[in-house]
Amino acid sequence: MSTLLEKLDAVQRRSEEITVKLADPAVLGDAAEYSRLSKLLADLTPLVEEYQRLRETLRQLEDARALYRESADAEMRELAQAELDALTARQAALEASLQRRLLPKDPADDRNTILEIRAGAGGEEAALFAAELLRMYTRYAERRRWKVEMISVSLTGIGGIKEAILSAEGQGAYSQLKFESGVHRVQRVPATEASGRIHTSTVTVAVLPEAEEVDVQISPQDLRVDVYRSTGPGGQSVNTTDSAVRLTHIPTGLVVTCQDEKSQHKNKAKALKVLRSRLYEMELRRQKESIDRDRRSQVGSGERAEKIRTYNFPQNRVTDHRIGLTLHNLSGVLEGDLDGLVQALASQEQAERLKALA
Repeated sequence: MSTLLEKLDAVQRRSEEITVKLADPAVLGDAAEYSRLSKLLADLTPLVEEYQRLRETLRQLEDARALYRESADAEMRELAQAELDALTARQAALEASLQRRLLPKDPADDRNTILEIRAGAGGEEAALFAAELLRMYTRYAERRRWKVEMISVSLTGIGGIKEAILSAEGQGAYSQLKFESGVHRVQRVPATEASGRIHTSTVTVAVLPEAEEVDVQISPQDLRVDVYRSTGPGGQSVNTTDSAVRLTHIPTGLVVTCQDEKSQHKNKAKALKVLRSRLYEMELRRQKESIDRDRRSQVGSGERAEKIRTYNFPQNRVTDHRIGLTLHNLSGVLEGDLDGLVQALASQEQAERLKALA
């Protein structure tokens, strides 16, 4: 408790220092610095206000304890005890909330995101489910009022997708979607299955924080650029110019292709956007592993080989294996209602991080 109060005292002092600086004429004349400090103050204000509520609760607790000790009347002592119980519960809730607020923020949480969906085991059935997941995430993004842009998509002949890459831009995009990285498993009877036997297929999802040019510098000498003619399903020609672009990052071997646009320049720009994000995620992961090698969190780790979720059509259920959560609302989830899953995963991640700090 004393450590928590010391941290909160430091936050309050920092808030007071920023408030003083914002009144400084030199800062008022510097638009960039004023904006930076204003954002810092806005981030700290809810924490400081909640800290004030905790201090007031602690003061009321002292008064209630004194009243209980000094009361000779049994009825008064009973009332004081009821107040003590209510205040103690409020203290515990405020402390838990403040502990969560004090957790170091994931530096990528405020980023936009790149979402990569790939059909895995299961052939055409996996490709069909990959298309359904693409629709699910697009619907979820629409609910959140994010801007979604398709970067690249490779279609199959009957409505499935081999691979799709899209970007989602908006508040909380990466922080909300980062728990989706991993292997998604579907169990259902395919439309082409005459015997009614349930098949199991998989789709992999990768969620990358979008990187800016200032985050990842790519030297032209490290990049091989190949251009070729775009093709559609079954080798059908999409256009008659060499507009498709394949980028190879020589030091890492990462390859990104894009052929959705008719302009070679636009395809290259989109491919660079994906490549930067992949390199940025690699660096974030390297840093995380070096700092936290011995206690990597299961939730939000982004391990590609991990089966994170099962979508069981016959039982109308979705099960997230990382937290043991089962929802009997498969149709709603596939329509983009992911809030229950996202919130449960975020709460679990916070609990794991708090445990690690203990």
